[in-house]
Amino acid sequence: MSNNKTLRKAKREAYQKKQESEGKNIVNWIFIGLIALAVLYLIIMVAMQ
Repeated sequence: MSNNKTLRKAKREAYQKKQESEGKNIVNWIFIGLIALAVLYLIIMVAMQ
């Protein structure tokens, strides 16, 4: 029983690490997208003047 419990705990911790890593990656891509849109907006506004 104890072995199964430690195995499940290890799997859960590995899954949490993986989820955290993927979450950070997604957040980084969202920020990159927002920055790209801001730069694009500035270029368009300068070009319209």
